[in-house]
Amino acid sequence: MDFSKIKLIILDNDGVLTDGKIIYDNNKLESKNFNAKDGLGIKLLQFSDIKLAIITGRISNVVEQRCDDLQIKLLFQGVRNKLKKTTELLKELNLDWENVAYMGDDWNDFPVMEKCNISATPADAFDDIKSRVDLVTKRNGGEGAVREFIELILKKQGKYEESLQKLLDHLKSH
Repeated sequence: MDFSKIKLIILDNDGVLTDGKIIYDNNKLESKNFNAKDGLGIKLLQFSDIKLAIITGRISNVVEQRCDDLQIKLLFQGVRNKLKKTTELLKELNLDWENVAYMGDDWNDFPVMEKCNISATPADAFDDIKSRVDLVTKRNGGEGAVREFIELILKKQGKYEESLQKLLDHLKSH
């Protein structure tokens, strides 16, 4: 684990940015719960030089809306092979596996978690996943785990205070 080399954070969606619940109503409309604390952590990251991507196996208008709200440009939905998609993304961004920190919560994330520099999972992931990653957050998926992961990386790189000041200046001016 070398925090200094991280230039890209990749997140799974369900179980990481959300609590993992997928809710359908009688009209087959989907809803998900996102946490505003995670959202502010993502905004904080955007005031650094670290990129953020979301790679998810499902396709959801709700996720697209959340990414639009947070100005996340690297969203990949309907991805069955996350390892292949991550490899393509690294080539496109001219990065290596040592530049990646990945947070997922289940086996579909594991092939990427095995290859990246830093792997993490939320506190409520299954024990077998938690035993195979570098970091387990104190918080659950959809309850601030993403923010915790982002802040840790920024702090380890010595970028937290500068990013926070830029975020605060931005909030004051808008």
